[in-house]
Amino acid sequence: MEWIPVALVVILVLYFIIAYNKLVKVRNMLKEAWSGIDVQLKRRSDLIPSLVETVKGYSSHEQDLLLEIVEKRAAALAAQGTKEKGEAENALTAGIKNIFALAEAYPDLKASDNFLHLQQELINVEDQIQLARRYYNGTVRLLNNRVESFPSNLIAKITGFSRAEFFTLELATERTAPEISWDEK
Repeated sequence: MEWIPVALVVILVLYFIIAYNKLVKVRNMLKEAWSGIDVQLKRRSDLIPSLVETVKGYSSHEQDLLLEIVEKRAAALAAQGTKEKGEAENALTAGIKNIFALAEAYPDLKASDNFLHLQQELINVEDQIQLARRYYNGTVRLLNNRVESFPSNLIAKITGFSRAEFFTLELATERTAPEISWDEK
């Protein structure tokens, strides 16, 4: 009967080690997932100067819009943290949508091979961003479940693990559904 307290201590220590290692594994997955998002956002950001130059060639009087996009790109590159990065990237997305809307007013621009190529590249990058975001948010969910669930939440608190933020990002290629009104006349 003397071995029962020792066995309980060994079991508790083993559980602590296993739970801690699972938390570390998920944290590392989260870092990897964020890296994937960061790479894709950088690819998107790298397309913007070419897109701006292409539009500039067709529309010299739209300088305010082009300057705004360049500023939003700089802000997105400088943003730190999930929330700030998401807000800056969403502001940049609004600017990219404005470029696509501008292209509608310039048929020559819309038909330009360079513009069409850049638009297709942007669509491809945004598909990759969406996949990276899904992986990241799934990993956030897994970490948050471990940090909040008993008894792993005790180990998380002792070892300094905390909840992570989900990353939400509006994509420039996403279309918003039209609003439908059922007003009675």
